[in-house]
Amino acid sequence: MTYDLIVIGSGPGGYVCAIRAAQLGLKTAVVEKDPTFGGTCLNVGCIPSKALLHASHMFEEAAHGLAPLGVMVDPPRLDLAAMMKHKDDTVGANVNGVAFLFRKHKIESFRGVGRLKGAGRVEVVGPDGAVQTLETKNIVLATGSAVAPLRDASGAEIAIDEKLILSSTGALALAKTPKRLVVVGAGVIGLELGSVWRRLGTEVTAIEYLDRILPGFDLEIAARFQKILEKQGFDFRLASKVAGIERTGTGKNERAVVSYSSVDGATSDKIEADAVLIATGRIPFTQSLGLEDAGVALERGRIVIDEGFATNVPGVYAIGDVVRGPMLAHKAEDEGIAVAEILAGQAGHVNYGVIPSVVYTMPEVAAVGMTEEDAKSRGIEVAIGKFPFTANGRARAMRATDGFVKIIADAATDRVLGVHILGAAAGELIAEAAVLMEFSGSAEDLARTCHAHPTLSEAMREAAFAVAKRAIHM
Repeated sequence: MTYDLIVIGSGPGGYVCAIRAAQLGLKTAVVEKDPTFGGTCLNVGCIPSKALLHASHMFEEAAHGLAPLGVMVDPPRLDLAAMMKHKDDTVGANVNGVAFLFRKHKIESFRGVGRLKGAGRVEVVGPDGAVQTLETKNIVLATGSAVAPLRDASGAEIAIDEKLILSSTGALALAKTPKRLVVVGAGVIGLELGSVWRRLGTEVTAIEYLDRILPGFDLEIAARFQKILEKQGFDFRLASKVAGIERTGTGKNERAVVSYSSVDGATSDKIEADAVLIATGRIPFTQSLGLEDAGVALERGRIVIDEGFATNVPGVYAIGDVVRGPMLAHKAEDEGIAVAEILAGQAGHVNYGVIPSVVYTMPEVAAVGMTEEDAKSRGIEVAIGKFPFTANGRARAMRATDGFVKIIADAATDRVLGVHILGAAAGELIAEAAVLMEFSGSAEDLARTCHAHPTLSEAMREAAFAVAKRAIHM
């Protein structure tokens, strides 16, 4: 049987691509090496981490946030097993949802490792070693990413056993709360998972190579966020690098000793911990795909594509974490939709200037478009409007006044170039900014749009007013 499209990988990019292709009438199949659909995001990434972030936030609120509201409760007791069951149930529901959608759209699935085997052919090696070859007109590679290795001072890779030394996968499945956790990397993953365990009683120390947290985010937002996290109990060791991790003790008494030094080498120290989370980023997963034999071009580990997601090999396309751009599930989804539409003869497109990023801590951090530093580095004269949540009525009612909204507009045209939010529900509020920017909206457009009162979204409008120095409630 010949397919119109075979998608290798069923993460957000792959499964969305397959569904959109099927909607457009293409006979579609998916090859997935893991036992369940959904990739890293649904199984050991976005979804389980949000389940634990929500549950741990509820635990912390019960312990510290209810009394000021007049709700008096006994100190909460942690049932970690029940919390993990909530996480697993959440994952299961989402994974089963993808399987249902495949059935609904008559998408065939094959379990096993997919490998390119010449023009229009995909070899699938099943879990039992059985091999079958599928024929197709087009192939989309959507195999995602893997944990980036951390190397010690000698250059040797530090082994992750998911018990003492963890990746994000292990940090989502601990059987007990560690007394002390060292997080290597103060980016999105490290801060989210560090927040989960800090809320549950763990002492968290984050070691970051740069002199700031959240690389890539607006510097002013990141600096304010760092102060909030420190007030919550995070301990940051910035401009520092890990030299090595040693194991001490045995069995239940085994611990890790993390050696680190300042980047300039002036100082060095050690930290003993019950667990170490390696959160230094991710790398494209391109192993075992037969890319070299097929002649697919790579650049710095990523598959090279053109504006239509096509590789240099006819009929082979790639999307998501294996290609250029941010490693974000929603970016992969957009690319999946776009390439499916292109293959169906439509004009698929992704606007890479309007891809939001969110950190799901409390408060949340969300951003879309240029940072202030980006705009200035490009020589753009900007007008900036800021509005604090301390001046927002709904935020006060919620006791969620940490943070602010920051809007960056072109000083000459008033077009919004970037929006950055630190505050409660920032991940929800950022969608308004994305829609505005998708249609090249101005700060005036946002300021002239009526917002319901009282809502957190009014802070967006006030920040837009502030671009022209006319915020109402400041």
